[in-house]
Amino acid sequence: MASFIIEGGCRLNGEIIPQGAKNEALQIICATLLTPEEVIVENIPDILDINNLIALLSEMGVTTRRIDGDTWSFKADNINLDYLETPEFLKKSASLRGSVMIIGPLVARFGKALLPKPGGDKIGRRRLDTHFVGIQKLGAEFNYDANRELYSISGKNLKGTYMLLDEASVTGTANILMTAVLAEGETTIYNAACEPYLQQLCKLLNQMGAKITGVGSNLLRVEGVKELKGARHRVLPDMIEIGSFIGMAAMTGSELTIKDVAYDDLGIIPDTFRRLGIQLERRGDDIYIPAQKEYEIDTFIDGSILTIADAPWPGLTPDLLSVILVVATQAKGSVLIHQKMFESRLFFVDKLIDMGAQIILCDPHRATVIGTGKRPMRATTMTSPDIRAGIALLLAAMCADGKSTVHNIEQIDRGYQNIDTRLNQLGASILRMDGC
Repeated sequence: MASFIIEGGCRLNGEIIPQGAKNEALQIICATLLTPEEVIVENIPDILDINNLIALLSEMGVTTRRIDGDTWSFKADNINLDYLETPEFLKKSASLRGSVMIIGPLVARFGKALLPKPGGDKIGRRRLDTHFVGIQKLGAEFNYDANRELYSISGKNLKGTYMLLDEASVTGTANILMTAVLAEGETTIYNAACEPYLQQLCKLLNQMGAKITGVGSNLLRVEGVKELKGARHRVLPDMIEIGSFIGMAAMTGSELTIKDVAYDDLGIIPDTFRRLGIQLERRGDDIYIPAQKEYEIDTFIDGSILTIADAPWPGLTPDLLSVILVVATQAKGSVLIHQKMFESRLFFVDKLIDMGAQIILCDPHRATVIGTGKRPMRATTMTSPDIRAGIALLLAAMCADGKSTVHNIEQIDRGYQNIDTRLNQLGASILRMDGC
């Protein structure tokens, strides 16, 4: 188990370029299974979850080639469906939650898929009903082997249909969409997710020859086609990393410029940080954060305590709430953080309380942060439970008084590319210690 040793109190200065978006890249890489032709994808982040998915596809028979640092070529012209039955596939796909999105492309193109119960962050229940019910409505059959914890899916002669999703699941919408593009006839998906990353997937699929309308709305219509061709696509910058850098600058009183952020695709993220009192300025497609001695949390118009909650797009992404919570500990004022989607994501706050933060965990979904201004937290030793809590703990350590240790940083590496090296170049003091 590797660790970070962080010397708190270092101010950052300079420019940083965000990595490609992890959540988009997972969808895009799975979509390359839909065609035997070459698909080239630019701005793929070099992180564990992405690298594990690329390795999985390679072992399935996809020809994968790294063209340069962040650009990859995928050619799925020789898929070995027998590999899906092997213990190696079952083990590797079970450890990566993003692997659930290979179901749609495999069923759509080959009429068959296998998937073990997927893993991923332990942040609460993350059901797959939306994926499965939607693909079933297109004509696929699902069987679950409880002893092996294995789903087998078959789907010859898929046909388009109307469906109303029970939740606006991003990965569920992506999976259904990738199934529907090769189904016969028209598919209508209502209550579809419409996040920028899902819009990017639609743009790629249309470039490959799909016929999808309603992109950017929660009502998608798909006219099925018989085959898809190759394409070239560039992944958006990661909005979660951008938000993490905004919070990092504020907590450490640093002057920072975040380059090439695709500002128009950030939705309410910049304004959410402004409501925490953080100054930030759009400069072209960059975000400039000046050094601030302090920042104060806004209130609602009637003076009541501010509530920040996650919601389907264009609401706030749940992946940023852990960062927003830790940023609020160094503000003046109070805020209620309401994590609606996952009931275990706020449990890391006990570590922040140990460091001196004033936080009341109301229940598994809500925490009240009582900000006392920029008062250094106590250095401590912590363990990262998941990707987003991990980066929040790293932020807390960077503004703590003294030397902190964060264990299990493999969780952070799953979502953040070379984060220690990149932050050290800005003035941070983060030492990586490899595990035994």
